Amino acid sequence: MAEAFFEDRDSFSCSICLDLLKDPVTTSCGHSYCMGCIEGCWDQDDLKGVYSCPECRQTFVQRPVLNRNTLLAKVVENLKHTALHAALPAHCYAGPGDVECDFCTGRKHKALMSCLVCLASYCEPHLQPHYNFPALKKHMLVKASTQLHEKICSQHDKLLEVYCRTDQQCICLLCVMDEHKGHDTVSAAAERTEKQKQVGEKQQKSQRKIQVREKEMQKLRQVVDSLKLSAQAAVDDSERIFTELIRTMETRCSEVKELIRDQEKAEVSQAEGLLERLEQEVAELRRRDAELEQFSHTEDNIHFLQRFKDHSAPPVSEEMPAIILNQSHDFKTVMTSDLQEKLMLCCKEGVVKISAAVKAVHILQSAKPSTRAAASVPQYHGKYYREDPLGRFFVQMRLCVHCGKWKEGHGCMGQCS
Repeated sequence: MAEAFFEDRDSFSCSICLDLLKDPVTTSCGHSYCMGCIEGCWDQDDLKGVYSCPECRQTFVQRPVLNRNTLLAKVVENLKHTALHAALPAHCYAGPGDVECDFCTGRKHKALMSCLVCLASYCEPHLQPHYNFPALKKHMLVKASTQLHEKICSQHDKLLEVYCRTDQQCICLLCVMDEHKGHDTVSAAAERTEKQKQVGEKQQKSQRKIQVREKEMQKLRQVVDSLKLSAQAAVDDSERIFTELIRTMETRCSEVKELIRDQEKAEVSQAEGLLERLEQEVAELRRRDAELEQFSHTEDNIHFLQRFKDHSAPPVSEEMPAIILNQSHDFKTVMTSDLQEKLMLCCKEGVVKISAAVKAVHILQSAKPSTRAAASVPQYHGKYYREDPLGRFFVQMRLCVHCGKWKEGHGCMGQCS
């Protein structure tokens, strides 16, 4: 029966509003309409003085008197009720956390609305009487809730519809005449309107605060982005500078090596030339010494005296420069240890200054202490570690902003000198 109802729905629909018949009436020509729909059409025909059926156009000189077709209304209502039950999908059954219909038997359906007058919850089919019967149309319907008891006065079992400003609680009408007599009371709707204004004001303040905080967030994000870009630029610049320094040091190292090698080559070449000449002179002296040795053993006196003049004459040789060896001025004296110490000291001082400048970058500033408190607390920018004179351990050095000096350990502790 329900399937037939949905398949031939047009048979039970009003041709004017195209909805299911409500308070159906039937004209003398046999067509059925909602009473409100046909009355509205004929109200417009009053000026013409001729009334017609909207479907077949049959005219009536006098406005017909319409009576409710109770049989058709009952059939439509029964079919609609049956069809709604038959067509209700399985997911409309109440599950965990859902509000159950108070009128369903067997398996409960999920309630859609709750009635504050009936104090019951209804599923869609059982809710229809509240839409169709005039007596029930005046009932107050709210979204289905399992907390209907919270809307009822526990003392009088009446609906809570009054608010007591004196005791700041919701009460019923009987409470107004009883223990809340003489109190400042208003309707719940009026108090809701007043409280809604307060909520609106709080919401506006909250929204303004949100806007302020969002602007601060935006500025902070911009500062963070700028700081990241600045830090990256500083890193890139530092890397470039140190790369150039390394390249410069490598170039200078090559130049020093080349200078030492050139000087070595010149000095060795000069020394080797002189050494060769000395070797030749020594060889010549050895030869003459051998001749003199042999000549000294000559037994012929006459021959000895005759040849003595030849052997006593000094040999003809080039003038040799005086050889002075200065071993205190070798290449060890040009070692770059002094340059190394100066560069290390310069780098250390530079790193300390850079460290102090880097640590001076702050996005967020904390609350400043009082002048007296700030004066009693030592402040430091940067730190580094140096070896003790004996090389046994490292000592922490701190730069004090009060005196501008490097202090060991924890610094001067405010006792600047």
